[in-house]
Amino acid sequence: MPSRRHSVWGSKLAVNRGGTSQQSIVDELRRVILDGAVPPGSPIPVSEVADLFGVSPIPIRESLKTLTGEGLVAHQTNIGYAVAQLTASELAEMYIVRETLESAALSAAVVRATAADRAHVAEANRLLEDAVTEDDPRTYHRQSRIFHMGLTRPSGMLRLIHMLEAAWNITEPVQVMVHVEHAQRARLHEDHGEMLSAFLDRDVDRLLASSAAHHRRLNEVVASLPADTGLVAD
Repeated sequence: MPSRRHSVWGSKLAVNRGGTSQQSIVDELRRVILDGAVPPGSPIPVSEVADLFGVSPIPIRESLKTLTGEGLVAHQTNIGYAVAQLTASELAEMYIVRETLESAALSAAVVRATAADRAHVAEANRLLEDAVTEDDPRTYHRQSRIFHMGLTRPSGMLRLIHMLEAAWNITEPVQVMVHVEHAQRARLHEDHGEMLSAFLDRDVDRLLASSAAHHRRLNEVVASLPADTGLVAD
């Protein structure tokens, strides 16, 4: 009897068929989507995913409803579930949301940051430097989020940070930094260096100014994302 063929989900999901909780299904589906392992617009075959996890389709549908509420999954009646796909204008809008939330946290973060917080951000920036030098876009993309969140988490504004994380998640499946030119990543990294310097010096005004300049450049990069990648909807 021929083996059953699976879609890309079969090779991306890490499953434990010995006993899978509802939360672990949600977490694993979210992980795959946020990693960019399955591109935006990709169908999510409920029966196949249920088979992979060794559960009925019911907990898979419930998990996908949760991720739909987070903006990571889209559902169409009589068609099914798919990884959510933003339009170009929606993607640009979410980057503005990210900028607004981040900027609101920076002033408090500079004041409250501990030596450990500053060391964490400096290390994230060092890893970004390595990614630029090695032209490793996936590591750059991942470390960029760690760097930016490291700048904001010391603010202690937990609800705001939660909203920022949620906004960032919505843009993650596109993996923007993976699909832009090396020169663009390098220039954005120069901005990171200026932001880091201001953060370490506890210079709020300089940090806010360098952050604003960085986000203007970032918004230009997002707007220049090639339209033929299939990553954004028409």
